[in-house]
Amino acid sequence: MSSRSDREKRAKALKRLVEAIISREGPISVDKLVERIRLRHKAELDEIIEAVKSLEEEGKIELLPPPIEASSYAQYLTIGTENTWFYSVLGVILGTLLSIYFLPSSLPWVAIRWILGSIFVLYLPGFVTVEALFPERKELSGIERLALSLGLSLAIVPLVGLVLNYTPWGIRLTPIVVSLSIFTLIVGFVATYRKYKVATARS
Repeated sequence: MSSRSDREKRAKALKRLVEAIISREGPISVDKLVERIRLRHKAELDEIIEAVKSLEEEGKIELLPPPIEASSYAQYLTIGTENTWFYSVLGVILGTLLSIYFLPSSLPWVAIRWILGSIFVLYLPGFVTVEALFPERKELSGIERLALSLGLSLAIVPLVGLVLNYTPWGIRLTPIVVSLSIFTLIVGFVATYRKYKVATARS
């Protein structure tokens, strides 16, 4: 019981110290914060991280990603850590196109088409739309993003089909694939640009 009480007191002291340092020095990197704390308090790294996370959950501090080093949107697109999701989207689109038009329609190759096609239709359109609407990660949790991505995809794909129904191309495989690819790419680029603006405003 005493040990637990000691841990709680230690955690509260750490949190007060974190708040005091941030209040005095303003925005500070986590590395520098750890250095400042260890100058005054014999604390393990995991204890400090736990204190910082606890303060963030309580809304007393805000953790932001480090500033990006990009002077233009084109340069921002080359930063892999910021755009992994976008390159994954491009990979799924390319893989879907290759599986439809170049892989044989027999097992096991057709299984690849089913998997990529399902992601392409049921997830990507909604996913890029969510990323464009909510460019900051803190705006939605991972579960919320997943649910919205699936829900929006189920709304977007029928709308694309409805529009195609009133065009000369009609609702056929190639027009649907091309239309969804174009939609996903355009909205994906919009999302990356919005994320770029958020990142530069943060720098």
